[in-house]
Amino acid sequence: MAAQSRSKAFCCVAKCSNSKQKQPYLSFHEFPTNDHQRQKWVHAIRRDEGPTFAIRRASTLVCSQHFTAADFMQGSCRLKAGVIPSRFQWNNFHVPPQKQSAFERSSARLGVDVRAPKAVDLQSNKDSEVIVKDHDYAAHPPPGALDEALEYIAELEARLKKISLETPTVFSRFCVSDHTIRYYTRFPSQEVFQVFWESVCPSATNLMYWTKAQRMGREASPTPSPARKIQLIDELFMYCCRVAAGLRERVIADIFGVSMATVSRTVITWANYLYFVLGSVPIWMSREQISSSMPEKYSSFSPNVRVILDCTEIFCESPTSLTLHSEIFSNYKSTTTFKGLLGVAPCGAVTFISRLYTGSISDKEITRRSGILSLLEPGDEVMADKGFTIEDMITNVGATLIIPPFKRDRQFSKTDCQKTQTIARLRILVERVIRRVKENHIFDSAVPLSLSGTIDQIWHNCCFMVNYQGPMFLEH
Repeated sequence: MAAQSRSKAFCCVAKCSNSKQKQPYLSFHEFPTNDHQRQKWVHAIRRDEGPTFAIRRASTLVCSQHFTAADFMQGSCRLKAGVIPSRFQWNNFHVPPQKQSAFERSSARLGVDVRAPKAVDLQSNKDSEVIVKDHDYAAHPPPGALDEALEYIAELEARLKKISLETPTVFSRFCVSDHTIRYYTRFPSQEVFQVFWESVCPSATNLMYWTKAQRMGREASPTPSPARKIQLIDELFMYCCRVAAGLRERVIADIFGVSMATVSRTVITWANYLYFVLGSVPIWMSREQISSSMPEKYSSFSPNVRVILDCTEIFCESPTSLTLHSEIFSNYKSTTTFKGLLGVAPCGAVTFISRLYTGSISDKEITRRSGILSLLEPGDEVMADKGFTIEDMITNVGATLIIPPFKRDRQFSKTDCQKTQTIARLRILVERVIRRVKENHIFDSAVPLSLSGTIDQIWHNCCFMVNYQGPMFLEH
């Protein structure tokens, strides 16, 4: 007896013409599976099963107007067990008042009978003053008319707002606890998700679908897209289901009751929108911010460390073109990949995100192209792995590179061993941040080539979202 949310839902009660398309604020409920309880529903709605009426699952429904408020669970559109529809037109439920005619409404407003004939002065053989003048569209309305109109408009707006708040969303159905929020969105709690949603919602109301942006071209002025099939917060939830939960487009389309094309268009739109919104947020931390938030383990070993760098690779489908295949083939992973550089502050916050490059690029080249060098200042220390042979580039900007020492003799000295272990314990912070990024289940399998134009934005958004997942501290 779960409430239905599909657009093509109709009430089967006699003399009731409600539908989900015309009354989206209503919920529609299936007949009970229990035979005895189902017969009670059939008897209540005055319909007999036969050639003209058959109860079919997911298509024979009763709208929520035929139930009382006590029949629903508190704060939900789900019915309690054992309830029976009881509000119908034949028991004087919701009999709509007879609508007044235009003449009656005008007479009540003006205080005279507008249907009365004109008064004629027979002595002068001329028309005397008409009892009710014809409407003059240039004349001002009578006193108080505008006040009544404004009150009526305010009442309609309040009613519309109430209906929109009562309309259930897919997000509210699935994200009912902090545990489900973490699974579907990677946000740690409902409060954190609400903070993020309130920060992006105002600008998202003017969001334009990706396909419309392509049709308009660069010369046209941006205008918002037409009314959406699903609510705005559900569009963000759809993007999270695809990226964070890793659900396939077919599954998401079935959940939201839309086409796969709508799912693809929405995911691409929100990936680009979040990329531009989040990309405008400055995440590079100043020296003062680094010093004030630096853990004791870092300050005792390298007090001037500004950022910890590391690269990671994301598997992608292999293209048929041999030229493209050779460009994105990674010798380290022995498969086709995209490669990105990530910078983390000693406190665990992501402070630098590079774009994705082809898997054949080296750590040194990706550091040079990413733009991280222009952010460093003289006196900064950069911690990295042995593969980052970038000491010459770091030295040119006046910074210092901290990497594990290379073995020059047959074995490491005691000092080199201690330094290697210390750097490994401190540098593991960036590895854990990368693990959080890859916990977005879209990276569980090879990225399809259909997302090759959007994967860079998705990668950036996933890295940025790590900062919403709470602090990350090194274990003792």
